[in-house]
Amino acid sequence: MESLARVHGEAADISKMMLDLGRRARKSARTLALAPPEQKNRALTAAADFLCARKNELIQANAQDMAAARGKNLAPSMLDRLLLDDKRIESMAQSLVDIAALADPVGRVLETFERPNGLRIDRVATPLGVIGVIFESRPNVTADAGALCLKAGNAAILRAGSESFHSSRLIHACLVDGLKAAGLPEDCIVLVPTRDRAAVGAMLAGLNGNIDVIVPRGGKSLVERVQTEARVPVFAHLEGIVHLYVDAEADPAKAERILLNSKLRRTGICGATETLLVDRAAADRLLAPLVKLLLDAGCEVRGDKATQAVDARVKPASEQDWSTEYLDAIISVKLVDGVQGAIDHIETHGSHHTDGIVTENRAIAEKFQREVDSAIVIHNASTQFADGGEFGFGAEIGIATGRMHARGPVGVAQLTSFKYVVRGDGQTRA
Repeated sequence: MESLARVHGEAADISKMMLDLGRRARKSARTLALAPPEQKNRALTAAADFLCARKNELIQANAQDMAAARGKNLAPSMLDRLLLDDKRIESMAQSLVDIAALADPVGRVLETFERPNGLRIDRVATPLGVIGVIFESRPNVTADAGALCLKAGNAAILRAGSESFHSSRLIHACLVDGLKAAGLPEDCIVLVPTRDRAAVGAMLAGLNGNIDVIVPRGGKSLVERVQTEARVPVFAHLEGIVHLYVDAEADPAKAERILLNSKLRRTGICGATETLLVDRAAADRLLAPLVKLLLDAGCEVRGDKATQAVDARVKPASEQDWSTEYLDAIISVKLVDGVQGAIDHIETHGSHHTDGIVTENRAIAEKFQREVDSAIVIHNASTQFADGGEFGFGAEIGIATGRMHARGPVGVAQLTSFKYVVRGDGQTRA
């Protein structure tokens, strides 16, 4: 009984703490929504300076997280997501500077029209309000999410994964120091200070109306939980089952270069290719070289019968492989009947995240890009360009695969809503 009472007491304490975080974030959001662009930009550039100045501390904090993660036997791809080194910290700081340099999204006039009665109506971009971000592993999301929300005039409540707890706390401290240096409320960016999963449940419930939208970044189980339990709108992608289709009219050298980068540049990111589709009409020319390239580079290949026949190292693919996000040096390979076969396979097994085609035939490329219903559809380039930074957004808070409001990389423009501003001169309605 004593133990049960203690559990209930701890849950009540977490609920009270989270509700307080929500109230503080909402209050700060009202101030931030009216902050001039220059003040928000000062906060971002100051935070970048603090990150660089505390680089050694951050590496030490990350070493704690890495040691704990290795003790849990996390996969190499997950360890890679968690790791911070000099280069990644500098890149994180540069992202803050890049976001500060973007045009301010708040107050943009999106559309203007005039009615016959003389009323002038402007549709004007406004902040969403308070954004809750729940993420796993990647500590850099603390900086990216906080910065993007800030630039778009939104307060942020960040819940980092337990794996990145120490790293995220120090990154958040740098963001708070940046806010203070610019004279903005510290609660514009709040980091949930507990690893207890009850905090996630509280956020999904909306904190008494103080969260306007939730963004999950993590594995399938996290995203499924958020989509199932959230009582507020969600920007989410469930999985990145990314395809690369090599057409019969592809340039072989270009196809090899693109495939190698698409799959193996970084295997643990959501834009990494997971399935290679090859045009059956050119299998005799293209299949064996592409499969050998992958195998020689250390990538496990799971293929259909035709793919198994070209190299004894190929493992048989199961039906599940066609719908699997490996996030590792593993790829499934299959022959398809031309571009229509590729489109049909992607529609059946894809996740509407990112899909690419390699071909020199523009008409075939246009058909693929028109008919594949994914957030990002790429022609003759690596699928790993599926990234907000590569799109010129400075960074991204995630890649949304739904069809409402935000789709693809979610940057500052996608973190705004709008209102209608109506100007008249005494008009009344009949």
